[in-house]
Amino acid sequence: MLVVLDTNVLVSGLLNGSGKPGKILDLILEGEIQLAFDDRILAEYEDVLARAEFQFDQAEVKTLINNIELSGFYCEADSMHICDTDDPDDLPFIEVLSSSKADALVTGNLRYFSILAGKGCPVFSPTQFMNHFFPLISK
Repeated sequence: MLVVLDTNVLVSGLLNGSGKPGKILDLILEGEIQLAFDDRILAEYEDVLARAEFQFDQAEVKTLINNIELSGFYCEADSMHICDTDDPDDLPFIEVLSSSKADALVTGNLRYFSILAGKGCPVFSPTQFMNHFFPLISK
């Protein structure tokens, strides 16, 4: 299964391994989910996960980023020039979702991706994603 993962889900998964984002992270590390990414997304992951406020073990972060690079799907995303997105930093995730034909975009902030709601794009919260695709694990 190919997924675009918003950075906030990655952060949440690292902060709380027992929640839905943590289960998603486990599925990524187990190879059940493959992440679609481009250079912009990977750079955002690296930047956010390095922030002192989270106090993440940087060796573990480096291992996670390496895992994403090695097992993920690198995508040369087509530019979409969507100008009515709430946050321009979300555009790479939208473009990679479209270009990679990923099965889903998972985000903790559905409202930021409301532009996709009317277009039939598969955007899920972590709970919606787990309930829809992995109901046995979701319990």
